[in-house]
Parts: sequence; structure tokens; C-alpha cells
Amino acid sequence: MLLAAPALLLGGCQKMVLLHPDGLVASEQSHMMIVTTAILASIIFPVIVACFVVAWRYRASNKRATYDPKWDHSPQVELLVWGWPVLIIMAVGGISWVGTHRLDPYQPLAQVAKGTPVPANDPPLQVDVVSLRWKWLFFYPQYGIATVNQLAAPVDRPIAFKLTSDAMMDSFFVPALAGQIYTMPGMQTQLHAVINKPGSYRGFSANYSGEGFTDMRFKFLGMSQADFSQWVAKVRSSGQSLDTASYEQLAKPERNAPVGYYAHFQPDLFQRILNRCVEPGQVCRSMLMAEDARGGAASDMASMQPRGQPGATADSDPSKAAAPVTTVH
Repeated sequence: MLLAAPALLLGGCQKMVLLHPDGLVASEQSHMMIVTTAILASIIFPVIVACFVVAWRYRASNKRATYDPKWDHSPQVELLVWGWPVLIIMAVGGISWVGTHRLDPYQPLAQVAKGTPVPANDPPLQVDVVSLRWKWLFFYPQYGIATVNQLAAPVDRPIAFKLTSDAMMDSFFVPALAGQIYTMPGMQTQLHAVINKPGSYRGFSANYSGEGFTDMRFKFLGMSQADFSQWVAKVRSSGQSLDTASYEQLAKPERNAPVGYYAHFQPDLFQRILNRCVEPGQVCRSMLMAEDARGGAASDMASMQPRGQPGATADSDPSKAAAPVTTVH
């Protein structure tokens, strides 16, 4: 309680984004958190109050308090101290079960706002995310562009994220948009979300990943469709291209990396990053998995060596693999 009071007072200094999000998923998560907290408080606060009441009523100076040293049982008290917590556990468990399944990050959104279903003719915005040391790379396959440390999306348009990492385990988190989700090398996670209000929002990594962790931040821009089209045109006007060679330079550790725009990117680059075969001569993990599924001996494991070490010499086109890379839930 003593620690919570200053936090509540300081909360008035600025809007707490977790309690005032601007995305449907984050709003649902915030509501679930508030309801759960209120239910838990219904047992915490009475217990705290009861401690003071009992201490005051049965103080040594109160001669009117009944003293009964042989009292050891009360059906009413037993029912209260056991029944109410059981009901709370059932309520919180039910809310958590329903809420976490409804807000499953792997499930496409059914609505863009409360009471507004997703338009049938409006495909989700696809964004492929790569966490680097210590910056963020975003691919937009539908537009053929890529950005560094800046993410943008139209308001009320569903966003379908696919996420992986180049080297370290990180956590993608835009509090105003949705909950955090991990990124891991050689694995793919997914997140579906939507932003409902225009604005500039804070994004960062919520998982410690080395000395540059605190600088691993980016801006998420929610904008109208017209403004988003202008933003895409701005990125395309940069004239920069991202291929495996330039990616190798980009992937080098860097703190406080500036925003970067790429008008073009190598179409299979995200899959190569995901399958750990960006460097020349490396066999993609998906090809090794496909070979293993066919009963072959995926013998050349040199392709799975860390970045900078020599890999296998083989055709490493990830598009030719029959088996997908591991997807993490």
C-alpha cells in the first residue's frame, strides 16, 4: 500500500499508456487487467481492513472486548475464508481463459474496433519484423519497402506481424498497440493487432539483450490511409536497396541507430534471416528440415554455425524447401 500510493499520485503526471491504449487488442488486455485487479482487491482490501479492526478491537486497553480462549471454530468464518477465495479463483481463472484465447496473438482479428468487423475486401497489412543488435528492421512485403527503427500503419487496418531475430532473443512491445511477443533466432512468432487512433507511439524491446538494450527503441506511427500512402512514397524516394550484402552491414551491433529507409529489398531476405542462411554458402534450416523429413541425413550442419563462421556450400534458396521453419507459440 505504501509503495502503491506514490505510484498512483505520480500517475497523474502523464497518461499511463497501459491503462489508456489506442489499439483494440491493447484495450481488451487493459480491460481484462483492470477487472482482474478489481476482483483480487475484493479480498485483499477486506483482509487489510480486518487486520486493523481486530488489532484495535482486541487491544489490551479495551476491557469491553469479549475474551474467549476456548473458541476455535465458526462455520460462518470457515465458509467466508474458504468460499470467497475459491469463487475469486474461479472468476479470475474464467476471465483469463476466455480472454487469453480471444486475444491469441496468432489468431487473425475478427474486428478492427468494438462492434466493427474487419472489412472483407481489406487485407491485413503484412509486416515482417527482425530484431537486430540493437535496432529493429521492418519489411513491408506488400509494398516492397523496408525501414529501420520506424514502423507505420493505417488506422483501423489489421496488422499481421511475423517476427524473428538475427542474433539475440528480444521482445517486441508497443504498449499502445498490443502485448509483447518474443523474437528468437531461427524461429518465427506472430502477432495480430490494429491501431485505432492516429499518433506517434513508443516501441521497444522488453527483454534484456546486452549493453545496447536500453537504446533498442523505435517509433510506431498510426496514420490515416492517405498519410500512410505518403509515408510509403517517402520511403520509396530514398532510393536505397537492402540485399544480403547491405544486410550484413546493417546487422552489425549499433546503439542509437538512426531511422533508415529502403526503397527495395531482396524478396527472400526475411526468409533467409529466419532460416539462418544470409551468408553465402549457408544451407537454410528449412532445407535441412526438408531433407531430414525425406529421410536423408542432414549432414552438413556447418550452415547452422553462428554468424561469421564458414558454412556449407550448397544451394540455399529457402523458397525451394518443403518444410517450414519452426513456428513458436
